[in-house]
Amino acid sequence: MANKGLVYEGCNFFRQRLVLSLLSGKKVAIQNIRSKDDNPGLRDFEASFIRLMDKITNGTRIEINQTGTVLSFQPGLLYGGSVEHECNPQRSVGYYLEALLMLAPFMKGPLRAVLKGVTNDQIDPSVDALKASSVPLMKKFGLDGEGLELKIVKRGMPPGGGGEVHFSCPVRRTIRPVQLTDPGKIKRIRGTAYSVRVSPQMANRIVDSARSILNKFIPDIYIYTDHMKGANAGKSPGFGLTLVAETTNGAFLCAELVSSPQGQGDPVLPEDLGRNCAKLLLGEIYRYTRVTGWTVSVGAALSKRGCNGGCVDSTNQSLSLLYMTLGQQDVSKALLGPLSPYTIEFLRHIRDFFQIMFKMETQKHAEDSQKGGDKVLMTCVGAGYTNISKTLK
Repeated sequence: MANKGLVYEGCNFFRQRLVLSLLSGKKVAIQNIRSKDDNPGLRDFEASFIRLMDKITNGTRIEINQTGTVLSFQPGLLYGGSVEHECNPQRSVGYYLEALLMLAPFMKGPLRAVLKGVTNDQIDPSVDALKASSVPLMKKFGLDGEGLELKIVKRGMPPGGGGEVHFSCPVRRTIRPVQLTDPGKIKRIRGTAYSVRVSPQMANRIVDSARSILNKFIPDIYIYTDHMKGANAGKSPGFGLTLVAETTNGAFLCAELVSSPQGQGDPVLPEDLGRNCAKLLLGEIYRYTRVTGWTVSVGAALSKRGCNGGCVDSTNQSLSLLYMTLGQQDVSKALLGPLSPYTIEFLRHIRDFFQIMFKMETQKHAEDSQKGGDKVLMTCVGAGYTNISKTLK
């Protein structure tokens, strides 16, 4: 077993295993990848993800058997540099970008990536959401300064795609420990309503319906409209909304909704999409399991109780836990909302790759009568990870 490194079964949590393999330098073997499916083996978007990992590294050895059901991954040096990648349209750019956010600070040289494909879909976090919530979180861990940028040059909606995203990130030798224990209270809400290859009026209708919900709770709301035309509008029509709530202590909580791809799923009205996204944002703030049936009296507690979802939203739980793990040998703390199944598995993988375990303390408001109101205080001592690849100046 020693020569194989860590061995896993199945296709679940595929990205987690490869990302942690690259950071820890430990070899990974994944067996029985959809071995019982009618169409066994790796999917096209997973093969595309492996190619991207190969592009940003030097010396990585990848072996895949003939049916694609067994993968052997020997990590190389995280190299960085300028990379251009055509993402598979089965998954959005966010699927690939989430991994780059985890890896980029630990490369030999600054990463400048151009990713092409679907920028907004119903499966993965959109580029808008990652820009609004993940980038500010990275700055808390010392990844600030010039060079950290995420920009949407072209929007691409499913199924055609055609979007283009530019991401650049500086490198750091060490990660700063954090104390994210007080989320503060919601002070403002920002958002982006976008539309491509449909009437520009769609975005305005989304904004009006979202504000009809949010204006009851907080006055400082601004939702931008983004209507791209021509070559910048990608290949497929669609629209959507990304909302971000910012707290007094600099926590960012995000929610988003996207229209169904043309010819797939039930069509949705812009008004319904705007209202539902506003409710999802309230659900992210409170982290209740039920996001329907909101009333003014329930939401009015926003100013009294502040944010119940912790200091990090559910999209960025695993990113914050990874940075805490790789921080200096000091105590880091972060208050999170209820842990998602993805995050729970990520904690198991961190234990496997880095032998780091978190202390977990649940906190519950006396007012929280519904199940799902628990917050979790995550504490760990960093592994003292040092970026030995970083070029000396």
